[in-house]
Amino acid sequence: MATRGVFQLTKLRLHYCEVGGSSRAMRTYLGNGKLVSWATAHPHVEIEVQVRNGHHPFVLAEYRSMAATHQISVRNVDRWQDVQDVLYLLSNRSGRKITKITTPVLTDTPSIQGVWTPFLTLKDLPPFAVQIHEP
Repeated sequence: MATRGVFQLTKLRLHYCEVGGSSRAMRTYLGNGKLVSWATAHPHVEIEVQVRNGHHPFVLAEYRSMAATHQISVRNVDRWQDVQDVLYLLSNRSGRKITKITTPVLTDTPSIQGVWTPFLTLKDLPPFAVQIHEP
């Protein structure tokens, strides 16, 4: 996701096992060339693939904002499309933690304009003239 035109996702690390059954979908995704097409569509993201034999697969994302990282496990995922969905989910995040706003915003100082009321009459104000200057 872009914040002020800058994409927040900087790096994706894909960890998987070469022989484990839980990494089957990740191996299929890497083998059929879909990662290459995803990488060409997202040139701003650095992609690193690491083999970790004996461990379950996961995807680790690094973001610009506050050096945040998010990790999503893709253990025992049935289809390679689910791995691609995880990549799109991580690329569309901003990297910030999700915070819930539970209370309304209160202020000690009232508005400079004053409180609006439907009974406000503008016809009591003096008329003003509009001048258009041509170059």
